[in-house]
Amino acid sequence: MEHNIDNLNPNPNPLRNPLSSSVPVWPSIDGPLGLTEEDSVSYARNFYNFGFALLPLLWAVNCFYFWPVLRHPHSFSRIRPYVVRSAIGFTVFTTLLCSWALTFSLGGQRLFGPVWDQLVMYNLADRLGLTTWS
Repeated sequence: MEHNIDNLNPNPNPLRNPLSSSVPVWPSIDGPLGLTEEDSVSYARNFYNFGFALLPLLWAVNCFYFWPVLRHPHSFSRIRPYVVRSAIGFTVFTTLLCSWALTFSLGGQRLFGPVWDQLVMYNLADRLGLTTWS
């Protein structure tokens, strides 16, 4: 009885790593210690919805925690919409925040003119009379 050694190789194509293209088994970065798929849907939805309550950092947490779902486009179809929308929301929020901060820090009084004194907060104590000791 003759055995073919080539047929005993579990990975017939050694150049291709089957783990890198596989669909993740767990929806969160915790792996088997993390949430079940049902709980993950609830958490992803809550992180997404509470991100609208002026807590966009939760969108970043959602993207980080459910990174396997975000990375693999054909996995966990019930969780993926919340994670993708969180990524989009966090990107838009970060872009707006950075644009606002750069506008005020680089533009300043040259950009806003006389309205600048009403926009900035560093002279608020002077306006309220809190800088003099009585």
